[in-house]
Amino acid sequence: MERAMALARRGESAPGSSPIGCVIALGGEIIGEAHNEVEALCDPTAHAEILAMRRAGARLGRSRFEGATLYSTLQPCGMCSMASFWAGISRIVYGAERDQVHKMYFEDRHLDMMDFISDAFKDDVSLRGGVLGEACARMCYGPGDNPPEVAQANK
Repeated sequence: MERAMALARRGESAPGSSPIGCVIALGGEIIGEAHNEVEALCDPTAHAEILAMRRAGARLGRSRFEGATLYSTLQPCGMCSMASFWAGISRIVYGAERDQVHKMYFEDRHLDMMDFISDAFKDDVSLRGGVLGEACARMCYGPGDNPPEVAQANK
């Protein structure tokens, strides 16, 4: 998680990026890592988790990562969660929980993807949230903050 936080800090200062970081590890080795680059790449799918999966795929020459752990500084959104399933990722570990950050980070205000994953969709994915959660949340806008309109992608 500390490596994901370092990537998030890099994203915080990079133009067109945001402070969310992700690392994918397999067999004790990092196979993919990234921070959000949505605006930098003009790509709404360029979330840290998606970019880390793309880089893991390029590195390994395959699209499935059974046995891998995905570490993200923020609870993955629906798109990233579903991509993790398609990639065969076995474990998702995340820092900040959705109630620790501004609601703009999540696409649907009443659906929590972690409940969806654990209750309805997958029973072979291990989930662990809140790992260094407070430190991860401090890198994002908080629930009571008033982010600039330009920063709010999920209005």
